[in-house]
Amino acid sequence: MAMRHTISGNNLQIVKLELDPNEIVYAEAGCLVFMGGDVEMRAKARGGLLKSLGRKLLTGETFFLTEFTSGKGGGYAAFAGKVPGTIYPLVVDTGKEWVAQKDAFLVGNDSVEMEIALQKRLGAIFFGGEGLILERFKGKGTVFIHAAGDFVEIDLRPDEIIKVDTGSAVAWEGTVKYDISRIKGIGSILFGGEGLFMTELTGPGKVIIQSMNIRELALALSPFMASRGQTSGSSGGFIGNIVGNSTN
Repeated sequence: MAMRHTISGNNLQIVKLELDPNEIVYAEAGCLVFMGGDVEMRAKARGGLLKSLGRKLLTGETFFLTEFTSGKGGGYAAFAGKVPGTIYPLVVDTGKEWVAQKDAFLVGNDSVEMEIALQKRLGAIFFGGEGLILERFKGKGTVFIHAAGDFVEIDLRPDEIIKVDTGSAVAWEGTVKYDISRIKGIGSILFGGEGLFMTELTGPGKVIIQSMNIRELALALSPFMASRGQTSGSSGGFIGNIVGNSTN
């Protein structure tokens, strides 16, 4: 049975979980927005010291995850990502695992196990947008992921292939094969603006793609950010230059 939840908002989403008595969920540290009812929270090195250390060093997730336990009266807790984006529920079951970006995890059932998934193919290791490390979810329950931008869902038929901009593949079912393909043609490489490689996903299974990733957003905003030489109170751009010159 899927977890009772409500996802609110458009691109600044928040998910509210309705917790039954004695239900346990765990979440990435710092993602709680509010909670109520008979709910207690505590930091926990989930999976033990070595597994928590590996999660911190390899995926960039926090060492401690936060565990929320509801008492006899039940309760609720709400969570949100740290950047504008979309929240999506993944239903995990026997024989139905999911693989996701290394920093996609937001919150999930206690019965869902999150582990590090290492890429086996050399091309995926060195040229994939998410690099060597991914997250794998298995067990039975619901896990909520979060990533920047809006999401598009695609159901791939057996042996159907889709090529995705590197870093834009958010999650896919465990039945989907993952690899990296090289863009052909010197013109596409030099002038296409898409880089040398693309993520190649082969069905069957569902794939979730994001419309924007943090890396590309940072690159797009960098020309508009204040330079190191500017003071915190100065204005940038054309108007800032006019104001600055008028005071000289």
